[in-house]
Amino acid sequence: MASRPSGNRRALGDIGNIVGALSATYLVTKPQHQQQQNHTNNLIEIDRPTTRRKFGAELTAKNQLHGKATKIIIEDDPKQSRTASSRKKRNRIPEIHEPKSIQMGEEEEEQEKENTRKKKLERWECGSSFNASMSTETAELPLDSEVDLQINSCVPTNYMSNQTDINHKMRAILVDWLIEVHYKFELMHETLFLAINIIDRYLSRQGVMRKYLQLVGVTGMLLACKYEEICVPLLEDFIYISDGAYTRVDVLKMEKSMLNTLQFNMSVPTPFVFMKRFLKAAESDTKLEMVSFYLMELCMVEYQMLKFPPSLLSAAAVYAGRCMLRRSPTWTKTLRHHSTYSEDQLQECVRLIVELHQNAGQGKLTSVYRKYSFSKNSCIAILMKTTTIETHFHSN
Repeated sequence: MASRPSGNRRALGDIGNIVGALSATYLVTKPQHQQQQNHTNNLIEIDRPTTRRKFGAELTAKNQLHGKATKIIIEDDPKQSRTASSRKKRNRIPEIHEPKSIQMGEEEEEQEKENTRKKKLERWECGSSFNASMSTETAELPLDSEVDLQINSCVPTNYMSNQTDINHKMRAILVDWLIEVHYKFELMHETLFLAINIIDRYLSRQGVMRKYLQLVGVTGMLLACKYEEICVPLLEDFIYISDGAYTRVDVLKMEKSMLNTLQFNMSVPTPFVFMKRFLKAAESDTKLEMVSFYLMELCMVEYQMLKFPPSLLSAAAVYAGRCMLRRSPTWTKTLRHHSTYSEDQLQECVRLIVELHQNAGQGKLTSVYRKYSFSKNSCIAILMKTTTIETHFHSN
């Protein structure tokens, strides 16, 4: 390893801070007229100067020999203004009292244990009655009266009407590009769903110029990565994929604007949350999981699909996936119970999903179709392309 140039710096020995040097005594050379007295040794040892503390200690030791308790006062240190006897009293170890159980007799000890047991029993009965009453009240509540947490993640279905410089086609181009970015970075599913949700919620509240729309998309993906991912891509990576259209300062400013606009609310239920739950209720395999996510991502690109709540969109994707794979029955009682949707309630959304599936791979926005055409995703887009589900769907 190459050493750094020292420049004009002096060695440690030149400035007298060698470790251990002259730590106890100082060595000096005897004057010329004293060298004649001792020719064998030209060095003498000089002790450190006597300090007030050292002097006080020596004086105390002398007085103790004569049986006196002398009060030593050091004006600069008022803490030392106490006699040796007072220091001994202050440093005395306090008495350690034995535990109460040792001091009590056997009968008192048993009574104390019984009282403690009764108090614990009363607290337990109180907690049990409270939990029981809460469980009863919850069980009596119908599913429709539960608080719908999806409100925080939904956006107005016509929010693009408030934008003056962008439209739903530009949003579709942005989402299609972000799906490709997400695949190239090998990020998790939940990151993509959260990123799209962050972007839609921000655009529904804040007007954005056309030249900054890609910056909103890049920053939304960065925020989702920070929230979901363990290994977050570098900010420079997002600047690179945007072809250097924005600087680091631009991204940080947009990140601040988006967080303040959304009031730092990143914990929202996205379609991914419901999808995992419904797939578990459907006892899905890898093939059904791939098909359902493929159909769901096709929906994410389309602005018109924002009118459906995330739970309904996920349920419709699972329903359509089971139709494509000829699973019978298409909608089980378990799925109806966990999704709270009947087949009739899913009809409109499923029809739109079928149309998106039939048109997949056509036109300019083909990122989802190409993504699920790779072997990594079991080539599910190619396999399902030849599957006609419209007739099977209508027969149900």
